Amino acid sequence: MQDTPPVDAPNKASGIRRILAATRYSGQGLMRLWHEEAFRHEVIAFAAGLVLFALVGAGIGDYLVFLVLMLVLFAVEALNTAIEELVDRISPEISRVGRHAKDLGSFAVFCLLGANAVFAAYVVVTALWG
Repeated sequence: MQDTPPVDAPNKASGIRRILAATRYSGQGLMRLWHEEAFRHEVIAFAAGLVLFALVGAGIGDYLVFLVLMLVLFAVEALNTAIEELVDRISPEISRVGRHAKDLGSFAVFCLLGANAVFAAYVVVTALWG
């Protein structure tokens, strides 16, 4: 027996239309994230890291790892922002559970900021004194 969608379910795009729709949604997410000051600071840190790597003569592998770490940071920042928006919408009053959700998202971002900083320091120290 085949599951059928409810009568009022919208038709979902498929094939190339689905890919285009997903790309549009991702672009909208990026535009929303750009309104977050923390994300703009992370983009500036990414650019500064690239300049620093160029100045110390980092290898291509270093750039690749840094890029991946930064993309993961951007993704976690987006998820953290999504959590904050959902908590604010569902529970506009200050609640212990809402505060915990926001704190956990913030901690995830903090961990990745630390990982990026440790890696950047490793690359610089290795390039200058390795």
